[in-house]
Order: sequence, then structure tokens, then C-alpha cells
Amino acid sequence: MQKFYGLAAAAALGLMAALPTTALADVKIYPYASSENYCPAGLQPVTISGVICCGTPNTGHTYQSVKAHPVAQKKHHKVVRKTYLAKQSHCPIGTKGCTFD
Repeated sequence: MQKFYGLAAAAALGLMAALPTTALADVKIYPYASSENYCPAGLQPVTISGVICCGTPNTGHTYQSVKAHPVAQKKHHKVVRKTYLAKQSHCPIGTKGCTFD
């Protein structure tokens, strides 16, 4: 049982040591699209979780393009209208059983 506690403690310490590096790996640093650059030399405006600051981006697309709502394409439906012709008689006038509506 003591070996189990020792292994559990070692695993917990290993996870605690690995946690900060995985948390940093998940941070996306987006380039900020602007015409002015007030950052020091070698840095550019970037966005980290919506906050604009100076740094080097680790993604290729901007934060604005990621957060843009995709617009659904408008669907065009063709309206089909059926035309009906008035009933025409298929029998000559005066024939027995013919009716004209």
C-alpha cells in the first residue's frame, strides 16, 4: 500500500510540474491588424485573449478574423408556378354527352 501512495505522490508532482508548460502552450498570440506600430524594435502589436500589447505572434491569422461571425450564404429558391388552361371541349358541337363549362 505504501508503494501505491509513493507512486500517487510522484504522479501528482509530475502533473504539477507539467501543468504550467501546457498552460503556456495553449495561449494563442494573434497579430493585431493596425497601420501604426508603437512597439519597441523587433516587436509588433499582438492580441492575447482580446488584450492588445507588444510581442511576437504565434499564429498566422488575426484575432478579429477568428472572432468574426461566419455569415451564412443566402439561399435562393426558384418559384415554380403552374399555369392551368381553361377546359376545352374535345368533342364537336352538337354531339350527345358534350358539356361546356
